[in-house]
Amino acid sequence: MALLEIEGLSIGYGTRNGLLRAVEDVSFTLEAGGSLGLVGESGCGKTTLGMALMGLLPPNGKIMAGKILFEGQDLKESTEEQWRKIRWRKISMIFQAAMNALNPVHRVGDQIAEAISTHRPEMPEREIMERVAELYRLVGIPVERIKDYPHQYSGGMRQRAIIAMALACNPRLIIADEPTTALDVIVQDQILKEIKKLQEKLGLSIIFISHDISIVAEVCEDIGVMYAGQLVEWGPKEAVFENPVHPYTKALLASYPTLMGERERLRPIPGEPPNLVSPPPGCRFCDRCPSAGKSCKSQAPVWAQVGPRHKALCNACS
Repeated sequence: MALLEIEGLSIGYGTRNGLLRAVEDVSFTLEAGGSLGLVGESGCGKTTLGMALMGLLPPNGKIMAGKILFEGQDLKESTEEQWRKIRWRKISMIFQAAMNALNPVHRVGDQIAEAISTHRPEMPEREIMERVAELYRLVGIPVERIKDYPHQYSGGMRQRAIIAMALACNPRLIIADEPTTALDVIVQDQILKEIKKLQEKLGLSIIFISHDISIVAEVCEDIGVMYAGQLVEWGPKEAVFENPVHPYTKALLASYPTLMGERERLRPIPGEPPNLVSPPPGCRFCDRCPSAGKSCKSQAPVWAQVGPRHKALCNACS
């Protein structure tokens, strides 16, 4: 049995202009110990998907269809009390803005201890603090910094503290939402290596959310490319990088610099994503796609199998 199975998941937000369809009919599977990267430009629905997996959608957010099967249980049917038992014990999250995720008036070590004591109230305080110290050593923070406040940590240390908090209750799945945003490239590289090392050491499953496809490739085995609320390409990272099929994936790769091969001018993607309050009936990328035909505007795209475990949501690819 797969650890996580997403089946036809659709998520919407109620707005003054109508229902915004942020995630539309997304399906994928994540095996135990596997790593998946979700990439795409801002507003494509990847963070909404991650928040739904944590049961943390805002009040105007709603799962409209589909299933979230975790260890065979449909989390979509969970009550808030059941979600409280799932978060951190089974599924945890590394949030994007580490400084905002930490309470500035409480010591960092106490905040991690609180996450442990909330889910394991029977655990003695001494054992909890020993666990916090163990987590600090695991993520590379000096143990003597346990009693410091968030403002006394550097950006990289705060991000490591959030990783320690995510690991506090030994979850099976970690969702990392842009965990290296706003960090310099040196610290970014250290954090990525830390996440990969912890995954291999602890046997974690990871969903890594990012707009940067090169970062995802460093950490993940599989890549899912999202555009305008839809999953448009899926496959092993080697297949997606060496043989991108969907026009959006090709455009995304062409817009990033590379250190290998001949020097080429970067090609930005023209235009803007569609309005998801009233999305087009056909392909959502057709107005920005150089390969779009007349039928692309009216016919909804279907999945085309282009290789082992490699597929694309594009009528021109079939």
